[in-house]
Amino acid sequence: MVTGGGTGGHIYPALAIAQGLLKKYPAAQVLYIGRAGGLEEELVPRAGIPFYPLALAGLKRRPSPQNLVALYRAARGVWVARKVLKEFRPRAVIGTGGYVCGPVILAAALLGLPTLIHEQNALPGLTNRLLAPFVTRVALTFEEARRYLPRRARVAVTGLPVRAEVLSWRRDEARRAMGIPPEALLVLSFGGSQGARSINEAMLEVLKEFQGREGVYFLHVTGPGQYESFLQQAAGSGLRMTQNGNIILVPYLHEMPRALAAADLAICRAGAATLAELTAAGLPAVLVPYPFATGNHQEHNARVLEKAGAALVVPDRQLTGRLLAEVLRGLLEQPERLRAMSRASRSMGRPQALESILALVEEIMG
Repeated sequence: MVTGGGTGGHIYPALAIAQGLLKKYPAAQVLYIGRAGGLEEELVPRAGIPFYPLALAGLKRRPSPQNLVALYRAARGVWVARKVLKEFRPRAVIGTGGYVCGPVILAAALLGLPTLIHEQNALPGLTNRLLAPFVTRVALTFEEARRYLPRRARVAVTGLPVRAEVLSWRRDEARRAMGIPPEALLVLSFGGSQGARSINEAMLEVLKEFQGREGVYFLHVTGPGQYESFLQQAAGSGLRMTQNGNIILVPYLHEMPRALAAADLAICRAGAATLAELTAAGLPAVLVPYPFATGNHQEHNARVLEKAGAALVVPDRQLTGRLLAEVLRGLLEQPERLRAMSRASRSMGRPQALESILALVEEIMG
């Protein structure tokens, strides 16, 4: 049984683990428990995995009458999850975070079933911090998360599973497919699947400064909802999107693994899944953590890479086009520094993360 939800950061690792188990054990059965009405209710069935919905509500961080409803639903969720567990009789129960994870893992622990939780971020989420003392094993993406967990928690640092496509592209092949000259520098900038307004605004000034510059290419992903407004702002600022020769602008990038393989530098947010893919590809980055992430966990993630020499961190509140252009100039004019950052990034990558997690699952199943 697999559980986790609320955001893609919890759902995609859970799906990767479920699919990894099914690939390794074709005769296995996997059931995914998620929140009714959550994103997982759409994504999990699309992946061909049976889904069971629980009616739950998240706790507000401030005192609120809604928290009474949330606590009632959580308690009921433990009872319902216990019934489902008794019917499904799983050999192991795996959780990846989000408040749906709590009742399911707690019910499994009360039944004495082997349990494993995976924490994606350098600052563990509240659910996983509360569950850590009760589960059989805890898998971490970052070593730095260990200090936030109880000493008695049985911890292993596995990394975060990445898409197989991220590891399948070679740099020369990716560049040929994209029409990027072998010797040119390619900067890849994006703000997640929906884009990031602050990154878009800063990139307008950056692209204006670097348009037409020989030897430097830019691939900027605006996000689908911000593409048209970006084009209008670009036109108003004198940025010639169709005549510059070195700027590629897209609303959404379906071939992100190819772009990661082709790029020399990324400008992006600091979600755990993004950082796992950057480090698997050995790509240095300028990280602009999302300022409203729970517990500011994106900045914690970003600082881990910065400390290792794999990235530079620019807080969102400080981000301007002028500052970003200055940072880029400094990096692009120091190719040896970029190469050192790339080596540091690759040293942090854990391309075998899924295999490590599956080994832990086998261990707790005995």
